[in-house]
Amino acid sequence: MNVLSIQSHVAYGHVGNASAVFAMQRLGVEAWPIHTVQFSNHTGYGEWTGRVFDGPFVDELLDGIEARGALPRCDGVLSGYMGSADVGTAILAAVDRVRTANPDATYCCDPVIGDVGRGVFVRPGIPELIRDQAVPKATIVTPNHFELDYLSGIESRTAPELERAIAAVQALGPATVLVTSVHLDDTPGEAVDLVVGEGGRLWRVRTPMLDLSVNGAGDAIAAMFYVHRTRTGSAAEAMSLAASSTYAVLEATAAAGSRELVLVAAQQELAAPSRVFAPEPLAP
Repeated sequence: MNVLSIQSHVAYGHVGNASAVFAMQRLGVEAWPIHTVQFSNHTGYGEWTGRVFDGPFVDELLDGIEARGALPRCDGVLSGYMGSADVGTAILAAVDRVRTANPDATYCCDPVIGDVGRGVFVRPGIPELIRDQAVPKATIVTPNHFELDYLSGIESRTAPELERAIAAVQALGPATVLVTSVHLDDTPGEAVDLVVGEGGRLWRVRTPMLDLSVNGAGDAIAAMFYVHRTRTGSAAEAMSLAASSTYAVLEATAAAGSRELVLVAAQQELAAPSRVFAPEPLAP
C-alpha cells in the first residue's frame, strides 16, 4: 500500500506527518510525505520556528513524484493540517492527479479545523475550503467532535443528534466518517468515545480517559484508521485497531511523563496493540 501524506511536519516531536508517517510505516505502508508546514515543534509550546509552504511548493513536489512514474502506484491520499487555503487547493489538485493516474485511489481527509474549548484555530478560508471542497472529494473523513458539528451544522450531544450529524457529513460525499474525541450526554466523565458511521450503521469504541495533554494522537489515529479500513474493509474493525493502538501509545506516554508521544518507544503497539477495545453498535 502506497499513501501520499500531505500535512504539517515538525522536527521535534510527533505531530502531523511526524506522527502519521511513522505510524503507517510501522504498519508496512510506503508513505510518501509532502509537508504543508515545517516547524521546529508543535505550536502548543507557544514558541516555534519554521515556515508555512505555499501551493506551488506542493505542486512542484508532486511533479517530481509524477516524473518518477509513481502516481499509478499510489493507492490513496491522506491530508491533515493544511496551513493555508492556497495549500488546501493544491492538496485537492493532488487528489485529482492521483485519481487520474489511478481511478481506484481513495482520499482520507482529516479535517483539521479546531477543537472543543479552543474553537477554530486554523487560518481564515480553510474551514470553508474543507467543508465545501475537501470533504465532498473524500472517501473517508476523520473529524473530532467539534469538527463534526462544524461540518454538519448540527450540535450533537445525544446519539440521535450524532447520527444526524454523521449522515449530514456523509451526504456531502464521504461514505465513511470516523469521529474522534466524542463526548455525548451518556459518555462517562472518565471515558472518551470514538464513533464511526458507514453504510447506514454506527459503531462506538470507548476507552478510558488518561490524565495527559499531548498533540499528534489525532494524526496517528487518522492514518492508522485509513490503513486498517483499506485493508480490512471494515470500518468497525479499523476503528477498534486504531483506537487500541492509540490508547496504548498514550498510556505509554503518560507513564513516561512525556509531553510528546512516545511513538518510537511504543511502536510495537502500533502493529499489534496489547489491549484491544472492541467496537459495539451505537443505537441512536
